[in-house]
Amino acid sequence: MALTPCSSTSFISKKERKNYRTHDDISSMICFAKINPSSCNLKAKSSTQDVQFLAPNMEEREKLHGLTSSTHSNNSSPKVPVFVMLPLDAIAIGGNLNKPRAMNASLMALKSAGVEGVMVDCWWGLVEKDRPLKYNWEGYNELVKMVQANGLKLQVVMSFHQCGGNVGDSCSIPLPPWVVEEISKNPDLVYTDKSGRRNPEYISLGCDLLPEIQVGMGPCGELRYPSYPESNGTWRFPGIGEFQCYDKYMKASLAASARAMGNESWGRGGPRDSGQYNQFPEDTVFFERDGTWSNEYGQFFLEWYSRTLLEHGDKILGSAEGIFKGTGAKLSGKVAGIHWHYNTRSHAAELTAGYYNTRNRDGYLPIARMFAKRGVVFNFTCMEMRDGEQPQHANCSPEGLVRQVKNATRIVGVELAGENALERYDGGGYAQVLSTSRADSGNGLSAFTYLRLNKRLFEPENWRNLVEFVKNMSEGGNTRLPECDSSRTDLYVRFVKKSHEKKTAEAAVV
Repeated sequence: MALTPCSSTSFISKKERKNYRTHDDISSMICFAKINPSSCNLKAKSSTQDVQFLAPNMEEREKLHGLTSSTHSNNSSPKVPVFVMLPLDAIAIGGNLNKPRAMNASLMALKSAGVEGVMVDCWWGLVEKDRPLKYNWEGYNELVKMVQANGLKLQVVMSFHQCGGNVGDSCSIPLPPWVVEEISKNPDLVYTDKSGRRNPEYISLGCDLLPEIQVGMGPCGELRYPSYPESNGTWRFPGIGEFQCYDKYMKASLAASARAMGNESWGRGGPRDSGQYNQFPEDTVFFERDGTWSNEYGQFFLEWYSRTLLEHGDKILGSAEGIFKGTGAKLSGKVAGIHWHYNTRSHAAELTAGYYNTRNRDGYLPIARMFAKRGVVFNFTCMEMRDGEQPQHANCSPEGLVRQVKNATRIVGVELAGENALERYDGGGYAQVLSTSRADSGNGLSAFTYLRLNKRLFEPENWRNLVEFVKNMSEGGNTRLPECDSSRTDLYVRFVKKSHEKKTAEAAVV
């Protein structure tokens, strides 16, 4: 779950603003011109130190200005603002802002590129670390001031899951110690598969009604079950995953639903023929072409499994709506882009994650309706992926999945925002996002968040591609990007101070 303050009005004093040199204080230009490195006096240090660059002369500055100058577009499509995800460890384990000087320089660079704002995870394991209701906002307060001072907007992801063990996780941030202690006393508080394997990433939605249990949308901040855990090699792409309904609270819920249907035998656990994490649909009786998923029992189970997830999401978003109503914040909920086995009848990987989407049923319309009911933006991933880039044996169709989600959100009239699922720096990935951002095949994007701010993003060709991408998105998707990524070059970043051209300006990247 994410929230975005809609207002750009500053709520910090002018005195506090002067703590940071911003894009307005320094007319910062990001330079990736193909020049002799010796002419720019580049001085690189270790990742824990600053990186310094001498300011270019005025002639060079005029040449560089063309990189960020605005142009008029003939495209009538609306502007799509671009946000950039900050590093997962933007806030250090101690609760302070990580590498503040580097962060400020990076924010200045993003502002100069025309980026709308940034996204940061607000980790439960950092903010409420010591005990219930004792909060440490120190690092986040400093980040908010820094983002505001640089004239950027901020998206905050309420991350009630642990960090570590998933795709792209570069650090480890566990749940609060007092939560982990409670889980050790009662292991049924977390999701459990049919083999009894516990998943400590996120508290089971079966605990939603228990006292003193606070939960977010789901693992990785997404509304889904943790059906494909990568930690310890449990799951590998493109496995179908496993149903996560074997903690005592989920089993009690299933049993109650089966009794209400008048068939108690259906409530004695999940499907016994649904296979294991790394199998394919045709390897199982449940997910094969005309398998158990399509009979009366399969429909009952999948209805219950997906409905329970939707009810969980509705509770969380309802609570958030009550908390943030009237604050000017815009709420969004994230849904995973599970594109593997999409071209099969059963859509097995989506089913185990809780999305009841099959060849005969649209599983994203109910989610879109729930988001629309709460006035929440539908945030979807895998916007950069193309079918032709995927392995044939995985039966993937990210493009088909995105089209389905765009259509579902258009039907119910809910805003759609997007993200890239994996790190991409090449023109081909950006071109695909530009294509999917348009409204010609369903709902257009209201915003796009790029994953993720890191050192590689600031490599010359990668940065050029990002700047061009942001420019194109602001013009409504006028694609002029290359189709491949050939970046393997050194970084040139320089900051020009108006009245002191020869004075060295400090810069660093996260």
